[in-house]
Amino acid sequence: MLNLNFSKLDGLLPVIIQDANTLEVLMQAFMNKEALDLSLSTGQVHYFSRTRNKIWKKGETSGHIQEIREIRIDCDNDSLLIKVHQVGNAACHEGYSSCYFRVYKDENIIVDGKKVFDPKDVYKYF
Repeated sequence: MLNLNFSKLDGLLPVIIQDANTLEVLMQAFMNKEALDLSLSTGQVHYFSRTRNKIWKKGETSGHIQEIREIRIDCDNDSLLIKVHQVGNAACHEGYSSCYFRVYKDENIIVDGKKVFDPKDVYKYF
């Protein structure tokens, strides 16, 4: 059905995740074919972790799952934009709604996001 090009990044596709209602960009991650197939079959986003070298379901630890609302494919068939319903109001493991909570301005990095949860309450590794 999908004719995606997984060959450019050693079997991975970059994926941008966007809130389907607010259109806020929540995060960027990678999928391999298996993660994409799991996402399509379950309706919940799965990724490939380059750090852990394994598939992971977004929210498997935190409960902050991402329910797929729409998948868009770029013109080269090598990148995806997935619009989601973000359960739990947070995509970022640091407790922010978006992973893009910092702004570069006037040669400074400013945190302009607000934490919606404390990672110490959700994750065991903090």
